[in-house]
Amino acid sequence: MNDGIELQNPNRYPVDGDRLVQATRAILTSHSNDQDASLCIALADAGAIKALNLKFAFTDAPTDALSFPAQPWPNEFGETGKYLGDIVIAHDYVSAQACALDALLNDILCLLVIHGTLHLLGFAHDTAAAKDQMWAAQDAALRSLNIDPALVETYGSLEDD
Repeated sequence: MNDGIELQNPNRYPVDGDRLVQATRAILTSHSNDQDASLCIALADAGAIKALNLKFAFTDAPTDALSFPAQPWPNEFGETGKYLGDIVIAHDYVSAQACALDALLNDILCLLVIHGTLHLLGFAHDTAAAKDQMWAAQDAALRSLNIDPALVETYGSLEDD
């Protein structure tokens, strides 16, 4: 556990774990009322993500990342802090996308962690207004990490294919 953020990387994919924690903290610091909030970032392969996508989103296809918000604890447990949930990222899938874009893998991983953390906090992009709010938060977090927010459009262009 790193300051309430756990990174699970059982396949030992080459990642900058500290930077992923920093990306998560960029969102939690500016958008969470609970500074003791915690979450888990798990790195998996495309097969594992495909299975999760089928089981929980009823989509039989791999994807780059999935967010799983945690259910709130009943008050009688008296827990301090708040567990937000899990973000699962298909490292091999994202790595292939980074190569296709000639982009830095760690920048895309940071984008996915930021995006996933926003979802765990309740942000959505199902309406134009909600998307504008979520993208503004995402852009600010990317800038705080010296990542060009244009990466969002560039990365999204692969999904349009």
